[in-house]
Amino acid sequence: MFKNHKILGFLLVIVSTLAATFAFYFWQVVKSPNLNVDGENSVALLIPKGATYETVLDSLNKHELIHDQISFGFLSKFMEYRESVKPGRYLIEPNSSNRTVLAKLRSGDQDEVKLTFNNIRLKEELAKKLAANLLIQEEVLLQKLNDPAVCEKYGFSTENIMCMFLPDTYFMWWTITEDEFLDRMKYEYKQFWTEERLAKAAKTGMSPKEVGIMASIVQSETNKRDEQPRVAGVYVNRIKSGIPLQADPTVKFAVGDFSLKRILLKHLTVASPYNTYKIQGLPPGPIALPEKGAIDAVLNFENHNYVYFCAREDFSGYHNFAATLAEHNANARKFHKAMNERGIQ
Repeated sequence: MFKNHKILGFLLVIVSTLAATFAFYFWQVVKSPNLNVDGENSVALLIPKGATYETVLDSLNKHELIHDQISFGFLSKFMEYRESVKPGRYLIEPNSSNRTVLAKLRSGDQDEVKLTFNNIRLKEELAKKLAANLLIQEEVLLQKLNDPAVCEKYGFSTENIMCMFLPDTYFMWWTITEDEFLDRMKYEYKQFWTEERLAKAAKTGMSPKEVGIMASIVQSETNKRDEQPRVAGVYVNRIKSGIPLQADPTVKFAVGDFSLKRILLKHLTVASPYNTYKIQGLPPGPIALPEKGAIDAVLNFENHNYVYFCAREDFSGYHNFAATLAEHNANARKFHKAMNERGIQ
């Protein structure tokens, strides 16, 4: 009997030791830092649509985010994550535990992308920017932007659809689809065009789209916010007087060379609906994504009698304005002289 008690006691010690060991190991598996160990910043884990558990593991290893793959694999099976892989962008914080990361991945609790776009002229540039930051496919988005039926759905044409994209910083899911992105941009567009702005547009005699087109020209002429309403006033005066806009940035767009420092006579003869030296009024679409500040500058254009402006000879970025051709020619001579002196071709 004594011998049996001894054996039982021995077995209890062994079982207790094993239980304690397993409990400690399980605690380590669950709680100990195992991902982005000793990292200083959060790292984004991107899981594409159709990804498997093996895909996730490969990505973690590729970016050296996982310290102990065995413990991660053990808990992923225990938490039934392997059958619940969800696409998305997930930020892995420094020294994250297996449980914290797996709970986030299993629930699909992804982190938004902070997306900023500006200084964009062409559809191709926009599509490339979005494809580099979102799961959107560049070719698919371009196809939609050039599809008359798609553009009409949002109230635009293939020529003026770019007016719908207002440069700003947006937060959105990495997994957003092309259609969802377009829906979001139309929502933001409608939010921007308040009743007050619509009323101001009506007073200018232009539609919101036409205001956007003019704004794209104004911002291409000057990046000086305080000068944009005055430049806008010049174009309003020209349209009212039946004078072609003769905006140099539209010529660059028509030629397709945005690096031009000087607009020459050969450039002015290019046959294009965007060459405002050849056409009357506004071009059919914007020559850049119209910024909100430039749109407001057009809506709040300055009332004056100027119909000309020319870059100042001091290269400050500001312009000299004129009401007569004689004044304008004098300003132009000063600027061209300054360009020649600097050897600008």
